[in-house]
Amino acid sequence: MKKTITRMMLFLLGGIVVTIAIGIGIFLVENKTNGVIETSGMKRRYLLYVPPTYDPKVPSPLVISIHGYAEWPAHQMQISRWNQFADTYGFLVVYPSGTKLPKRWSAFGADVKTDSMMDVIFINDLINKLEKEYNIDPARIYANGLSNGGGMSFVLSCKLADRIAAIGSVSGAYLLSGAKCDPVRPVPMIAFHGTADEVVPYEGGPSDAFDIPFPNVPEWMEIKADRNGCSQYLVEVPTNPEVQGVKYTDCEVNADVQFYTILDGGHTWPGGEPLPEWITGRTSQAVNATAMMWNFFMEHPMPQE
Repeated sequence: MKKTITRMMLFLLGGIVVTIAIGIGIFLVENKTNGVIETSGMKRRYLLYVPPTYDPKVPSPLVISIHGYAEWPAHQMQISRWNQFADTYGFLVVYPSGTKLPKRWSAFGADVKTDSMMDVIFINDLINKLEKEYNIDPARIYANGLSNGGGMSFVLSCKLADRIAAIGSVSGAYLLSGAKCDPVRPVPMIAFHGTADEVVPYEGGPSDAFDIPFPNVPEWMEIKADRNGCSQYLVEVPTNPEVQGVKYTDCEVNADVQFYTILDGGHTWPGGEPLPEWITGRTSQAVNATAMMWNFFMEHPMPQE
């Protein structure tokens, strides 16, 4: 029991605990953002990365990468390593900041008496702002995130399906019920989840950190594919024994769903910056979730009318 409580407290405070142990001043530096926007009567912050390869004459994709519970934009940037791919391919990456402390996203919907629309409006307003300041390709705007941020990416696919071309998720906390998700179009999705995730359990149910009825992830992905109208199911031949993949294809308006199981993977970003293993579990390097998301995104722009 004592071990369970300790793990829960460490996770809830997340990176804040780690940085406070080093010094509050370091947290303030690491929590840096470089943009602010007025939305829903409050100031919201974000961290924007514009690579040297960005050409204002050429419409650029925009990747929105959303941090998890008790995390922050700069840490999501560090974990996911999206900036490296932005340098290579010339797209913009923005890391929005959640609210409250620890930072979080209202990715639950009315099911738990939390209004997620404030965060949806924030992301929508942020897209509008960046479109005014940069040459953004409206057909190639994508969202992804870790944990609570993965759940928020799913919320965006429900509420902003007219703007978000495709989404990605790692260790996603999918708590918005299907009844609250009625998008104007099915949105393609690629997701990763570790079987040893003790924060958002692979097989669902509450965890040591959260007494929340998380869904069984493989079953949830199958339901997502069904909602996208997918009729083909392909089990990928694994190139690495740590990874098992399934692809749902022949979907409505090219809204494919891909799901990758990371055997013995923790609550971590595969191929990304490792998190403290004693808190979140093992970070697999068998696949690179960011690279695979980017390839998936490029194959799934917004459908043309």
